[in-house]
Amino acid sequence: MDLESRWIRRVQQSAHEESANLLVKKYYKEIFAFVYKQVLDEQLALDLTQEIFIRVLQAIPNFNKKKAAFRTWLYRIASNHCIDYFRSKSYQAGQLTNYVEDLELIDVVDLVDYLIKKEDLEEVNYLLYKYEAQTQQFLRYKLFFRTDFSRDCRLLNVSESTVKTRYYAGFKKLREEMEANIHGKQKTVDSISSR
Repeated sequence: MDLESRWIRRVQQSAHEESANLLVKKYYKEIFAFVYKQVLDEQLALDLTQEIFIRVLQAIPNFNKKKAAFRTWLYRIASNHCIDYFRSKSYQAGQLTNYVEDLELIDVVDLVDYLIKKEDLEEVNYLLYKYEAQTQQFLRYKLFFRTDFSRDCRLLNVSESTVKTRYYAGFKKLREEMEANIHGKQKTVDSISSR
C-alpha cells in the first residue's frame, strides 16, 4: 500500500490528524494554483483553498478509490467549490460593485481602453458561472488547469468524446458571448464619446 493510501485509510478510520495534514500538504500548492488561476486574488484563493480542504476532510469517509483516484476526487471537489463561489450572491454583488467603482475612477478617454481590455478573466468567470456545472468543469479544466482531453475524461469520469463535444460547444458559446459583450461595450463607448 502506498503512503497516500495509508494516509487516506487512517483519516477514514480514525480521523488521524497527522495523516490529514500530510494529505493536505501534498496537494495544497497544486489546488491553490488551480483556484488562483480562476480568481486572480491571492487572499481569496487562500480562503477558497482552505474551504476546499475542509470539504475534502469532511467528505473523506465517503471516498472510494474504486470509483476514482484520490487526486481526481479532490479536483472534482475543488472544481465544484469554485463553481459554487462564482454562483454565490457575494461574488455577484462584488462584481457589480467593482465594475461601478472602476468606472468612477477613470475618465472618458481611458474608458475606451478600459472597456476593450475588460475581456479578461473576470469576464470569463462571469460568463462561465451561468453554464451548467459539467460544462463549467470542462471549460475550467481546459482554461485554468491546461489539461488535455484524455486527462479530463479521467478527472471527470466521462468519455473523451463527451469531453470534446462539451468543451467545443461551451467554448464556442463563450467566445460568441465575449464577442457580443465587446461589441456592446464599443457601442456604449461610442455613444458616450459622441456626447
